[in-house]
Amino acid sequence: MLTLQKYSENRPCRVFAPLLVSLLLLLPVVATAQTDFDQKSIGIVDTVAMKSSPAKSGVEYTDIFLDTVNVKKAFVINDYSLFGVEYGVSLNGTSFNPSRNSKMVLDPTYFGVTWTKYGKLFGYMPYFGLQVGAFYGHEGYEFKMNKETGIIPTLDDNAVKVTMNVFEVPALAVFHYDTPHFKIMGLGGFYAGYRLSIEREGDAVPDDLRTSFRDTDIRMDYGWKVGAGFGLVFDPFEIHVKGMLKYAWSSLYQPDYYSEYYYRFAYPISVQISAGLFLQLGRRTGKTTSQLRREARDMVYNPVKEEGNE
Repeated sequence: MLTLQKYSENRPCRVFAPLLVSLLLLLPVVATAQTDFDQKSIGIVDTVAMKSSPAKSGVEYTDIFLDTVNVKKAFVINDYSLFGVEYGVSLNGTSFNPSRNSKMVLDPTYFGVTWTKYGKLFGYMPYFGLQVGAFYGHEGYEFKMNKETGIIPTLDDNAVKVTMNVFEVPALAVFHYDTPHFKIMGLGGFYAGYRLSIEREGDAVPDDLRTSFRDTDIRMDYGWKVGAGFGLVFDPFEIHVKGMLKYAWSSLYQPDYYSEYYYRFAYPISVQISAGLFLQLGRRTGKTTSQLRREARDMVYNPVKEEGNE
């Protein structure tokens, strides 16, 4: 009975002693893991600051540890400009009211120059830009044959196909997202232009109207443009490919030219696809010349005093 009682009194010690020893053995492992976690969680900027100012931070890391830190270079786009030339094709049609059975016409001549300024919207929103340009292109339409009657319906000029040479000046907002060698773009804005010349095709077109505008034709052109594209970047050059939708707010003729009671409208529509070569006017990434000059001036006239040397 005495032996059983002694065994019962010592039983808690036999149970908790191994647990206590295990906890003591695990403490160094846990401490080491926590130290490693803290070291990896500290940013490189704070780590360097601690290395350079141990008295202020209270912590100093060795050079061996700093050599193991993976430093990633931040990719920052400067406010820079682009100048380039573009060439492409356009698919031209017209929206008629009252409606007409017409189709779009492919034209292989569309070219121009653009100047783009990338910057920050309102001074703090990145990925923004403004683009202005000057382009030579075309507008027009072609009527389709009525399959039931075999007749091609036309307007009063009897033209089956009409092509106009136009000059336009777009002003667009550009939203872009960049990587080191690639970018995607969204564009939108307005344009103003002028219809330079016209060519009407058809057997019944009067000779005096084949290559001339009538007094009721409207030659001033304006409307909106939207589009998207992508670019390949090989500093200081960029290659852009983009597609634009152009819609005119200026009709081809005066609404009452045919009747003062029944108005008619014709608004040109174009799909423009182009590719261009652009030259960067300034540094796209890295420190610009003005930034380097500012830093040099500050080093001379506003040197930073180190702690302890004040």
